[in-house]
Amino acid sequence: MFGGTAGFVFYWLAFAIPFMMYGSNTLFFFLYTWPFFLALVPISVLIGIAFSMLFSGNWWRTLAATGVVVIGMFWTIFSFLSGW
Repeated sequence: MFGGTAGFVFYWLAFAIPFMMYGSNTLFFFLYTWPFFLALVPISVLIGIAFSMLFSGNWWRTLAATGVVVIGMFWTIFSFLSGW
């Protein structure tokens, strides 16, 4: 349960980072590419659950690994689609 919550929270954190970096014009980019980013929600939750099971509930390792992987996955898709 903790891993799934961590994956979901890190997904929304990763979603907010482009708005902080590029401003409100990012919204227009997300309006055209939303299916790609929406598909990352269940994947992020599953990644969090997998790391939680892998690390036997050690929440520091789960948070660190989930954060790195989910934010990296989000930025890979964002960079690929935007060309930035």
